[in-house]
Amino acid sequence: MITTLAILLFVNAAWNAIVWPQFFKRVNRDERARDASGKPTPFLIVHAVLIGISLLIAVISAVVGIVALVNP
Repeated sequence: MITTLAILLFVNAAWNAIVWPQFFKRVNRDERARDASGKPTPFLIVHAVLIGISLLIAVISAVVGIVALVNP
């Protein structure tokens, strides 16, 4: 059971690590990401924070998965 949960955590970590950086590239290129003077808009800031949180969850999932496998 622990191994299954650890695998699920690794899949979650991989999904977040693969999907969110690609999404950030699209958000960063979006015309709503910057104003006329080139400053980041709330659109970009909010998405950057959400993506950052998702990547943090990916790291935590990977660490917990490793701990679960090492200390069953």
